[in-house]
Amino acid sequence: GFGPELVGFNDRHGTRWKVSAIPLGGYVKFFGDDSEASTPSSEMLAGMTAEERAGSFHHKKVGPRAAIVAAGPFANFLLAIVIFTCLFTFFGKPSTSARVDKVEVGSAAAAAGFQPGDVVTGIDGKSIASFVDMQRYVSVRAGEKLTFTVKRGNGTVQLTGTPQLRETKDPFGNVHKTGVLGLTRETTAGEATVERVDPATALWLGVKETWFVIDQTLSYVTNIFRGRASADQIGGPIRIAQISGQVATLGIIPLLHLAAVLSISIGLLNLFPVPLLDGGHLLFYAAEVVRGRPLSDRAQEYGFRVGLVLVLMLMVFAFYNDFHQVPFLK
Repeated sequence: GFGPELVGFNDRHGTRWKVSAIPLGGYVKFFGDDSEASTPSSEMLAGMTAEERAGSFHHKKVGPRAAIVAAGPFANFLLAIVIFTCLFTFFGKPSTSARVDKVEVGSAAAAAGFQPGDVVTGIDGKSIASFVDMQRYVSVRAGEKLTFTVKRGNGTVQLTGTPQLRETKDPFGNVHKTGVLGLTRETTAGEATVERVDPATALWLGVKETWFVIDQTLSYVTNIFRGRASADQIGGPIRIAQISGQVATLGIIPLLHLAAVLSISIGLLNLFPVPLLDGGHLLFYAAEVVRGRPLSDRAQEYGFRVGLVLVLMLMVFAFYNDFHQVPFLK
């Protein structure tokens, strides 16, 4: 957390571990830092001994500093890969073919020319293995023209359709604004299969699933700025707690899947090029490589101030959405 320390201790390496009053994430303050944002303290750096300089983060070359900063988000992605790999290894890969059973009249799918019995095998050149894969891909691409590769009878056809943005409700009554084609899949007993995979294949599927979540998240953020998606789907800690509780009632597999998705989201957020976040530090290091020297203390200070304002604005907006989206807070 941030703010005044509530409780803490020093380990045998001299690192101070503490719990602070404002529980909004954690941070690492390196030796020689002036603040929680890892801004260097010029006075402290100038007064360091040779031994202290050898162990100082800010006296390292730009490569090691960038690697240390990138290690945090990388660990988030690595955790997600491990979780997905374990799920695929021990529980298998659920699969239901992307077959079309019904086409909604007047929908984007009807306009695109879909017919009952069609099987979607690809979207925009990307392979689609299940109906769920198709839904997830389409859901964050409302207003985008998509090209579908469809198996029809013994042949293959190419269809072009644009998902419509609609409000839908999940089984818990939560409202989501997603891209919808207007296709329905009616799964009968025995059709939903679970494919057992070996650990190597599970690892590859874990990497693919992690990248899929990253790609979906970036597509959603991009569509917000394009006006094709609603920003009210962004939630804060209250909404995360609510969704976590709901998913926990479905069992351990959905809960672990949610944990992996949240880990990816945290890692991705930290990589955004906003001063104060890890991505902002990496942006400064890139500028240092190009210029041959670090940015001035004044430039970094102003950058971190702007970053702090942006992060606080995002937090306020997320809390605002929480209070308007979470039922018991309305």
